[in-house]
Amino acid sequence: MYYTYVLQSEKDGNFYTGFTKDLRLRFEEHCKGLVESTKDRRPLVLVYYEACLVQADATKREKYLKTYLGKQFLHNRLKSYLTGCIRRRWVGSLICRGFRMWLSL
Repeated sequence: MYYTYVLQSEKDGNFYTGFTKDLRLRFEEHCKGLVESTKDRRPLVLVYYEACLVQADATKREKYLKTYLGKQFLHNRLKSYLTGCIRRRWVGSLICRGFRMWLSL
């Protein structure tokens, strides 16, 4: 399985989109500051992910989500999340302090 995922920085509110084969490990790397592009933007919240059977599909989806139309898709898909600031902060704290917890949400 390959995963395309979107993180949101609680520091600046911006999003980071990527893909990986091991979502748990990659999220842990982001949270620990081991990823150059997100280390100064922590804490991070995993706000969205999709699973693909083939790596090419995951990379294609990652590229799409980085386009204008892809960002519109994410905005519409995450509309209730983005407007629920209280829930976002609580879930974000839960996720960033214990990255394994997001699996049970």
